[in-house]
Amino acid sequence: MQDTTQVSEFKGIMVYLEHSAGQLESVSLEILGKARELAERLATDVTGVILGYDIREFGEEAAQFGADRVLVADSPSLAQYTTEAFCNVLAEVVRDRKPEIFLLGATHDGRDLAGRLAVRLNTGLTAHAVQVDIEPETNLLVCGVPGFGGSIVARCKCPRSRPQMATVRPGIFPVPERRPQRKGAIETVQVNTGQVRTKVVERSVKAGVDIARAEIVVIAGRGAVTYFDSVRKFADSIGSAIGVTRPLADRELMPRDYQVGSTGIAVTPKLAIVLGASGAAHFVSGIRGAKTVISVNKDPDADINADADYFVVEDIGRLLPALLSKLEGK
Repeated sequence: MQDTTQVSEFKGIMVYLEHSAGQLESVSLEILGKARELAERLATDVTGVILGYDIREFGEEAAQFGADRVLVADSPSLAQYTTEAFCNVLAEVVRDRKPEIFLLGATHDGRDLAGRLAVRLNTGLTAHAVQVDIEPETNLLVCGVPGFGGSIVARCKCPRSRPQMATVRPGIFPVPERRPQRKGAIETVQVNTGQVRTKVVERSVKAGVDIARAEIVVIAGRGAVTYFDSVRKFADSIGSAIGVTRPLADRELMPRDYQVGSTGIAVTPKLAIVLGASGAAHFVSGIRGAKTVISVNKDPDADINADADYFVVEDIGRLLPALLSKLEGK
């Protein structure tokens, strides 16, 4: 815990910017947009921090999406993510710059990094936030986190330690408008990874369409368990990403990264096709960002139908083979 004098030394909002395949991750841009909004309310600035190798090009992009300043840690030793190296570098950056708020995406790397970093900095961490706000009376960061299967949202804050840290679930906030004319200060920071005991010997890139960036997402619910192979074929045939509801993630039919809902991820496709999901509130919260929702359920009174733009009353076991036959015929 820090004393009041130490807490008052911390200023500004810092966002950890992730990147892959030559572009900043959507969740990082989403958080930048939200950080910009919070910074205006606090009359402070937004700093992005990005780690990797040959990444300076991202600095200008981050500024165009809302960062006032971008700190670039560019080194061959950071070419591949490792918890130790990235935590060592980020801890030094945070100690030096003293941000009041530090936000990361609730991604594989973000979740892996945030806990260790919070311990290193002797501060608190709100994990998997679906709401991020400023408490008017105190100017403290207040985050909402789903609990009890998504039936409640707990409000969490960190009044006595700095920085106030949170990981933010992907898909919660919109990606802000890119403004090419917007400029920000780009600074190179010293890289000291320290003694790293781990080494990346192989990196496996997951196949398929990235659910966070997909324009079409097929989501399988409990009613699609028996036909899950057909669901996969259908998604592949239309170039769609695939997601699942919690019961299917519990059965390990797909990794947790693909679980849609308040305890998983939120998706923002142009089209979401929901197969065999009943429409529990904690699931529906994960598809509210979809522009169009089509539900397929044999129950005409299923709750999901109230949240769908179109719904088809049909047994999935009958519908999918017919759809696949038509698609294969093309």
